Amino acid sequence: MTAPWEEWNHVLKIDPDKELPEGVTYGDLCATGTDAIEVGGTMGITEEKMEAVVEACGEHDVPLYQEPSSPDVVIDNEVLEGYLIPTVFNAGSPFWITGAHKEWVRLDDDLDWDRTTLEAYIVMNPDADVATYTEADCDLTPEDVAAYAEVAERMFGQEIVYIEYSGRLGEESIVEAGADAVDDATLFYGGGIRDYDSAYAMAQYADVVVVGDLAHDEGVDAVRETVEAAADAN
Repeated sequence: MTAPWEEWNHVLKIDPDKELPEGVTYGDLCATGTDAIEVGGTMGITEEKMEAVVEACGEHDVPLYQEPSSPDVVIDNEVLEGYLIPTVFNAGSPFWITGAHKEWVRLDDDLDWDRTTLEAYIVMNPDADVATYTEADCDLTPEDVAAYAEVAERMFGQEIVYIEYSGRLGEESIVEAGADAVDDATLFYGGGIRDYDSAYAMAQYADVVVVGDLAHDEGVDAVRETVEAAADAN
């Protein structure tokens, strides 16, 4: 059966710990044409903040997923299509490869496996919170990234490989190397997408571009531009 992300070009990631621009609502963001909404963030996330954003976005007709940063912020809400769970392949701490996941399974005896999918993260911006948090080794060549992507798909059977630059635009050679390394896995790219041109540049290689900070910094029109660029590139 075809996974939904195989048909996506664009994902909008909303951080529950960040405010929206004045006058912008979650409904406005849901109506930008994005293929899916992902609710998640690295710092300052609580179950209550997650629940509030999920409820607000759940009132609109767009696929909605939670990307929890730790087991204690996972919520059970029927409006969610599912859970996209990061496992950071280049993490320095094994907790962010399998440890947090083990804790979630240990604490939740009724985990919804049918709606749970791992994302094989390759974190590339050493200045990002997620890199600090996971002690990621970001000093990687295109060949390193390609190898991680191939390991994720071939050895670990990951459906999603996610190249994450969080906060700055990545190197096209890195994203291209990741794209060339996978066959069936869907390649996500996130980080530094601020306009049509940057979204188009990354969407030439990535199957799906993920836009996050732009929604909180600039609002609806800027996000809509990136949706159009992702569609044009594909």
